[in-house]
Amino acid sequence: MLQNVLISGGTGFVGAAIARALAEKYPECAITIIDLKPPGTIHVVPHGVLFVCVDITNADEVSKAIQQVQPEIVIHTAGIVPVLSERFARRLERHVWAVNVEGTRNMLEAAKRSGVKGFIYTSTCCVVTDQMDVPYANIDENWPTQSSSLIYGESKAAAESMVLEKSCETMATCSLRPSVLCGPGDYQLVPAIHACIAKGQTPFIIGNGLNLWDVTYVTNVADAHILAAENLMTTQTAAGEGFFIQNNDPITFRAFCLAIWGQFGHTPPFEVRIPQPLAYIVGLVFEFLAWIFGTTCNLSRGSVRDACSIRYASGAKARQVLGYEPQVGIKDGIRLSCEVDLNDKDYARRIGIELPAQVFSRKNN
Repeated sequence: MLQNVLISGGTGFVGAAIARALAEKYPECAITIIDLKPPGTIHVVPHGVLFVCVDITNADEVSKAIQQVQPEIVIHTAGIVPVLSERFARRLERHVWAVNVEGTRNMLEAAKRSGVKGFIYTSTCCVVTDQMDVPYANIDENWPTQSSSLIYGESKAAAESMVLEKSCETMATCSLRPSVLCGPGDYQLVPAIHACIAKGQTPFIIGNGLNLWDVTYVTNVADAHILAAENLMTTQTAAGEGFFIQNNDPITFRAFCLAIWGQFGHTPPFEVRIPQPLAYIVGLVFEFLAWIFGTTCNLSRGSVRDACSIRYASGAKARQVLGYEPQVGIKDGIRLSCEVDLNDKDYARRIGIELPAQVFSRKNN
C-alpha cells in the first residue's frame, strides 16, 4: 500500500524506529530519510534506505530534497526536545522555535508544492500537558492545546496547528501526540533515572509518588505512524485530526523509576518523602544559584511540578480511527529499554550512562 515515504529526522530515536517498522511491513517501499546526521550504530536504519543530509530550517534544502524524492507520504519527526536542564528555561527559545515551527513550515510548503498526498506530524502530548497548572487525568483530544506553557509545548502546539490547518483534498494531514518515550537508544529518560543510583537519590520521593503518567515504548509509536500513513492513503478518516499515542497503561512515576532501577539490580535501601512545597523551595534555590554562577540545573521549580504532575490520556480515538493498539506492554518496554547486550560492553557509552561493573557480572551469572 505504501510505496514511497520520506521521513524527516530519520536517523533519530523515533524516525529510525519508523523506518524499521515501515521496511518490515512494506519491504518494497522506497524509504528516504533526511536529517543533519547520517545513520549511526545507535538508531539503526534498514539496509537500502536513502539518506539525504538536509537542514529543515533551510527551505531550499528541504524543497530540493522533497522535489527530488517525490514521496507520496511525508512523516515529519525532526525537531528539538530540550534537555531537562533547559526544559523549564527560555534560553533556547529562539532555536527551538526555528526548528520546531519554521522547520515544519518549510516541510509543509515543500510537500504541498511537490504534490505529496499525506503529511504526518510527530507532535507530543506536551502540546496540552506542558501547562502544569492542572492535573491531566485520562484526557482526550478535546482538551485545548496551550499557547503559553514551556518552550517545547508552545513550539509543538504552534507547529501542530499549522499542520492540521493545511489538511485538504490534495494533501491530507494528521498529527500524532506520543507521551514520554522509552526504548533502546533513548538518551534522556532512562539515563536520567538510572543516574539517580550513582547520585544516591533513589530513596527520595517528591510529593506522594502516586501521580499516574503515560510512557510509550518507541516501537508502538512507530506502529502508530504506519497506521496513520495507511489511513491517509485510503479512507482519510484521520485527516485534520490529532491523536494521543501511548501504551494505554498509566504507571505511577515512582513505580516506573523503581522498575528501571530494578533492571540494574538496585533497590532503594529506605524511603524519604519530601513534601512538594519544600521541594519547590529547594528548586527555587537551585535556580537562583544557577543564575548567579551562569550554569544550568536539573532541579528547579518546573522539574518539581513536572515530577508530581498527573498526565495520562485516553487511547480511544487512536483505537477507533487508526486501529492503534500497543504491541509492546509497559513491563516488557521497561525491560527492553534497560537490557544490556552481554557481548557489547560499549553499551554504557552508547546510551550515555556509566554502568557499574557488577551489572555485567550479574547478567553473566
